[in-house]
Formats: sequence, structure tokens, C-alpha cells
Amino acid sequence: MRIRFAIAACSLVPIAPAAADWPAWRGADGMGHAPGAVVTEWGEGENVLWRTELPGRGWSSPVIAGAQVWMTAAHEVEASEEESERRLEANTGGQPVTVLERATFHALCVDLDSGELLADVELFEVEEPQWVHRFNSYASPTPVIDGGKVFCHFGDFGTACVDAASKRVDWVNRELRCMHENGPGGSPLLVGDHLIVHMDGSDVQFIAALHRETGEVVWKKERSGELHENPQLKKAYGTPVLNGAELLSPAANWLYAYNPASGQEKWKVSYEALGFSNVARPVLGEGMAFVSTCFMRPEMLGIRLGEEPEIVWRYRKSVPNSPSPIYVDGLLYFVGDSGGLVSCLEAATGELVWSERIASGKYWAAPLHADGKLYFHSEEGVTTVLQAGREFEVVAENTLDGKLMASAAVEGKDLILRTDKAVYRVGER
Repeated sequence: MRIRFAIAACSLVPIAPAAADWPAWRGADGMGHAPGAVVTEWGEGENVLWRTELPGRGWSSPVIAGAQVWMTAAHEVEASEEESERRLEANTGGQPVTVLERATFHALCVDLDSGELLADVELFEVEEPQWVHRFNSYASPTPVIDGGKVFCHFGDFGTACVDAASKRVDWVNRELRCMHENGPGGSPLLVGDHLIVHMDGSDVQFIAALHRETGEVVWKKERSGELHENPQLKKAYGTPVLNGAELLSPAANWLYAYNPASGQEKWKVSYEALGFSNVARPVLGEGMAFVSTCFMRPEMLGIRLGEEPEIVWRYRKSVPNSPSPIYVDGLLYFVGDSGGLVSCLEAATGELVWSERIASGKYWAAPLHADGKLYFHSEEGVTTVLQAGREFEVVAENTLDGKLMASAAVEGKDLILRTDKAVYRVGER
């Protein structure tokens, strides 16, 4: 395990000291809400406070604690054409994939104020890692930072903890294994002393908790719901969310609830339709969970929570497979995977309020809400800002040079945005 220190940033504008933190994917509660107003207009020549090119490749979203921004990446060595063909004989999914000879998995730390790349921490190396889909990366799950520790998860490839101050690796766990088919996707969730991860592959499907201090497996629970006989329809890439004392966990065909302390299954609800390769994270509101069934024919489900949860509505038009929905003041918003169609529903009933198109393109990142405004990020590098509410209104359209596959992080009134080329801090000064 090695640590590489480097300076790779261009600091453009002086920045005030750091304020609030953004410790995990979609913020502290996982719902994608900023605590206040943030910048609405930017571009390569406008309101860019700094821009830093990053080593390696990864779609993980930035997380923030104190004066540090953390992300993950993989350094990839592609396999030869002959080796790729040999290993892809087992690729029954027939998807366009990337095959590597080896990969090293890294945690990246950038200074929040200057954009300086403070450290590139090598966590572990994997020989002949399983392939990933060409739209995915080897470092797509977003890390969690808490108590001076950075928890980095890479699905089947392993999980590691880094000390944020020393940039040293505390522990590595590589015993949780599954065949993702398309690479890792689900991000970890920290609940007390437990780092909870989804491992829903085509071969095995389970959820597990690692102890934050040691990385040892505390509990491991196999999925109990009946699945399709086709292995390709058993996999999922979901991220859990905490609802009070219950852990809500989306997987293929089922939404589960667990006790996060013990892993005890408390209940499960069938989607009552085929749903797999789940990427979109559920959001909560109105005493309900809003869940996309994801691939095949995606549906947005309104599930009433309680002792006996039940599906109370379904919506089927332009429901996303990948970008998560967002709930604001009684309304649910989401954007389809391609074409830029944004829908606004009554959260309690699933009735359509409006459906309008924004910037055309593909959408993977989860949207953000800040001070009554919604931020939708496209692969083409465009962020469309909408006014939240019952009337469709475009506030701004902003473009950066690169693909926006990662979700935004928030620092005060500024955004931290990661493209496939660099990480940016955008804001007004």
C-alpha cells in the first residue's frame, strides 16, 4: 500500500475556510438535499474556483469533511485481446465490457480550499478483476467519511478504511465476493459502528455489515425473496437508506427492511413485477418510500411504510433505471435515463403534475435540491437547474468539459462536481 502526494490543481480564486460537511453519497441523510442556497450559474470560464485533474478513473461522487474532499479511482491495465476473449467466454450477459489484466484501487484526497491534490492512496491491487460495463467504472461506489476515517467500497474487489489525517490505510477486507456482471455500483452506508454494503450478484445475493474499526464481518444476510431463474435477472446495484430504526434495502424484485444492528430481516415487499440491476436509491417522504424497480420495464412505486408496508401507487412513463428520484415538499421528481424528460408527481398519489424536457442526453447522476431549486446532471456535462414546484421553470443551464457521471457534493454555497476529466469547485466570489 503506497501513498503518492502531488500538486495537480489550478487555484483560481481565494476561498473562505470550510463550513458544513457532505459525508456520503447524496449528503448526510442520503436524500440529496443541500442545507441552503447554492450557485446556479457556472461554466468553464465562469464561477470556477478551482479545477483539478485526477489520476486513474472512477465515477464515485465526492464527499467532504473539514478541508478535505475524498473520492475513489482505479488505475487500470487492460488485458490483451486474446486474454479478453478467453475471459469473456463466460460473459453470458453479452454486454460491452472492459477487461483488465490488473487494477489498483485508490482513495484520492483534494484540498477543499485550493484544489491541491493532497494524496493518492493505493489501497490494494487485484489481478484479473472481473469485467465492468463500459458505461461503468471500477470505482463507482461513493465513499463515506466519518470521525476522521474514509470508508472506500469497491464491491467484489474489496473495501478499505483510510485515516484522513495520516492518509494511511487502517484495514482492507476482500472476503465479500459476488459476480456483478457489470461492475460495482452500490455505495456503502455507515450506521453506528457498522458499514453496510449490498452484494447482489448473478451468483449470490446478500447484504452485510463490516465493523468500522476492524473491517471484520459483523453480520451477513442472504436475500430471502424469490428471484427469476435467469442469473442475469438476480443482480442489483442498490444503496440502502435509513428510515428511523429500519434499514431499507432495494434489491432485485424486492424492497427489504433490516435491523441494521443485527441484520435481522423485518419485512420485504415484492415489486409484483420483474425489476433487477437496481441502481436508483429510494427516497422517503409522506410516510412512504419511493422506489424505482429499474431494468426491464421500470416503474416508480409509492410504498406506504409501517407494520404492513404496501404499494399504494405505480407510475410507468419515463421512469429512470439509474438516476435516483428526489422528494421536495409533497412532490416527487425524476429524470429518465435518456432524452432529458423530467417528471413531477404528487408524492402521496403518484398523479402526474407535469412532464417536460430539459437538455437532451444521458442521465446517470442523482439530482440535487437546494433552496427550492433542482439540479439535474447529464453525461454530456450539462447541469440543468429547475425551480421546484407545480410549474415547470428552467433557471439555468450550465456546461463543463467532460462527462458528469458522479453526483454533486455541497460545501456552503458551492458545488463540488466531478467529471471524467477533473473535479471542480464552482461558486460565486
